[in-house]
Amino acid sequence: MANDFSRGKVWQNIVGQSIPLILAQLVQLLYNVVDRVYLGHMPGESSLALTGVGLAFPLTTLIAAFTNLFGTGGAPLFSIARGAGNQERAGKILGNTFSLLLGSSVFIFALCYWLREPVLFLFGASESSYVYADTYLRIYLWGTPFVMLATGLNGFINAQGFPRMGMVTMLLGAGLNLILDPLFIFVFHWDVAGVAAATVISQMISAVWVLRFLTGKRAIEPLRRSCMRVDWKLAREITGLGMAGFIMQGTSCLVQVACNVTLKSYGGDLYVGVMTIINSVRDILSLPVSGLTSGSQPVLGYDYGARRYGRIRQGIRFTAILGITYTVVAWLVVILSPRPLLSIFSSDAAILKAGEDALKLYFFGFFFMAFQFSGQTTFTALGYSRQAIFFSLLRKAFIVVPLTLLLPRLGLGVRGVFVAEPISNAVGGLACFFTMYFTVYRKLGKREEK
Repeated sequence: MANDFSRGKVWQNIVGQSIPLILAQLVQLLYNVVDRVYLGHMPGESSLALTGVGLAFPLTTLIAAFTNLFGTGGAPLFSIARGAGNQERAGKILGNTFSLLLGSSVFIFALCYWLREPVLFLFGASESSYVYADTYLRIYLWGTPFVMLATGLNGFINAQGFPRMGMVTMLLGAGLNLILDPLFIFVFHWDVAGVAAATVISQMISAVWVLRFLTGKRAIEPLRRSCMRVDWKLAREITGLGMAGFIMQGTSCLVQVACNVTLKSYGGDLYVGVMTIINSVRDILSLPVSGLTSGSQPVLGYDYGARRYGRIRQGIRFTAILGITYTVVAWLVVILSPRPLLSIFSSDAAILKAGEDALKLYFFGFFFMAFQFSGQTTFTALGYSRQAIFFSLLRKAFIVVPLTLLLPRLGLGVRGVFVAEPISNAVGGLACFFTMYFTVYRKLGKREEK
């Protein structure tokens, strides 16, 4: 069978999947990060523009949550079906995922567009920052179907063993975004509206590329119209497994709201802008370990379908060790040079001064995040949806959000918001990893011996 992940060295298969995926995610990250860089150095009210875009994050994260509900649920099931040689089921999973993504994107667009004003004020907007947040969202939301199809279906390109083609999906869109952002901001003077317009156009190009590939001749399992009619039993399987990714992003949305509201109360618009930058730094530094673990998913899922349990254990060990090593190095970089990292996104002296201490607090013990990624990815790749869902909820909904709301009231002020993250990484990450080790990893070892 083409692109058979049960052959060759496991670590080479994972790296072969991960490197193009990391590059693709890096390029995808440029969609938002480059926007923030340009806004942070824009003449005039750059700090308020950053704050406005930060206030829009919960809604954009909600869109990503629904994308994960179907995309991260469908792609692992697709890999397992291919590994088991069931091509008919794989085709139905792809077709159903497409229909679920498209249908939900229309609903989400309409709902968010209609409710954006009360929601933004609920999320912590002031009269000054609302103007920027609303301007951004009014345009950004029109790209909802494009971003959901491009991101949600791109995993099926990787799952068929074409990670480089998946990388091209992101390169096309992000390359265009890099060109359009400065053109719209500094030449046409569209400011925040230009950032949103550039993003929508870029997302549209990415979506077209994904659909052309999946319906073309190179796809091993192409997207077929006959498989697009929703099979509700299969849809429940997809959403059941994708619920972990949905909850992970959904709870990120909840965390962002809790952070913005608390920071607005204790520190004002300035600290909402600081958190916007910190989120950007976190996205950049966590990308390699996220790409590594995501790249391992189709390999682990395929070997699970092929009942190659020893190879799965090898893959889990490799991703965990490499992920932990990287995050330790990234943590040291933050501790030693916080200001240069902040300066990438803003030249505002007030933001730089407030952000330096906040960044160090937020990233303390960053390496614990690798434990969460490793455990969560293993649960998702092998179809352990309940465990994946539980640990998604544990770290953010049950630890971060309560601490974010409580610690500032115990006398820590804005510092309490930034301290909540490392506590959740340590408690939630270790709980997830060791549960995976005792309930999955050791169990696979016993199966291997039989």
